[in-house]
Amino acid sequence: MYILLISIVIGLFVAMLFVNIYFRVKVLQVYKVLAQNKIEFGAKHIFNRSLLETEILPRYPDFTKEINTFVSHLRYSIKMASVLIFLITAFGAILMYYR
Repeated sequence: MYILLISIVIGLFVAMLFVNIYFRVKVLQVYKVLAQNKIEFGAKHIFNRSLLETEILPRYPDFTKEINTFVSHLRYSIKMASVLIFLITAFGAILMYYR
């Protein structure tokens, strides 16, 4: 059982590393397009969809697809990292109390 728990924690850590690298590449590809065209917006626009649609998208209608892709990849990356960190912590706690 101890080896299984260690294997799960290591597997989750590797999964978190893979998710981080994969989404970093995806986000940076879209970010490059946004940065080249000097499109700027803050974190409040990333986390508040209505604010993004009312303030940013009308200002840059030609880059709606890129902005939405950037925001969705960033949100998904944060969600996946949060879930994986929770799982690693939970299995680490179980592992700590198992011994």
